[in-house]
Amino acid sequence: MTSPSNRWQDLRPRMISAAIMASVAAVEIWLGGVSFTVMVVALSALMLWELATITGLKTTYGPFSLSPTQLPLMLAGFGALCLCAALLSSHAIAAALLLVPALVFALTPRRDRGLAALWAAGSMIAGFGLISLRQDAGTAAIVWLVLVVVTSDVMGYFAGRILGGPKFWPAISPKKTWSGTVAGWLGAAGVGMAFWSMGYAPAGIVLLSAVVSFAGQMGDIAESWIKRRTGVKDSSNLIPGHGGFMDRFDAMTGAVVLVMLLSLAMTLPLPFGG
Repeated sequence: MTSPSNRWQDLRPRMISAAIMASVAAVEIWLGGVSFTVMVVALSALMLWELATITGLKTTYGPFSLSPTQLPLMLAGFGALCLCAALLSSHAIAAALLLVPALVFALTPRRDRGLAALWAAGSMIAGFGLISLRQDAGTAAIVWLVLVVVTSDVMGYFAGRILGGPKFWPAISPKKTWSGTVAGWLGAAGVGMAFWSMGYAPAGIVLLSAVVSFAGQMGDIAESWIKRRTGVKDSSNLIPGHGGFMDRFDAMTGAVVLVMLLSLAMTLPLPFGG
């Protein structure tokens, strides 16, 4: 059984790191434009670097004899260039550009190439989606999305540790419980309810918030699966208390990908203004 002290030992570094990241994100969301775009492109590149690092094999690659250290850096830079090009292209060309890094992952010798390629595609789509959402839907939509993901994560974290109970998917994510999962849905729905009650969004935002919360949780589980398959605890050690950027933005990746996919099929009840 986990002692109370061990149960909360990661809380302080998590809170400090979260506060710093939240401050930076708040400024960038408010600024928008080139500054926000640069931040998102950098985050996408960092996640591709982490993905390439943890799934890479300890061998050289191709005719240029790239080392296991050099290839992740090249993939990160290549992904950033593809994302920038996609933002300047038509929709059809942008869609193709976003999938090019995934193709490279699929063709490069590595652990679980298919799974790595899927996550690479998700990271690219999420980066493109965040920038597009900020440009097309405004600040309110981004604030709503961030609040849904963060609230779901925080509610799930505390409910899971306080209430405990049956595991949601123990084979892949042994720490995630049903109590934390449901608490995340309720917290996200509460965010949607707040936006609706204040007149910033249609009533459908409540259901959409809960669905987006679930997509975020699936992003978290998918990233946990990658780490379990590759035998690592964290995607990197760049963020104290959180591991790496994949660890921190896995839920956001799942949430944004779902919003992008749903937006292709219907008009979403997103918040307006800003």
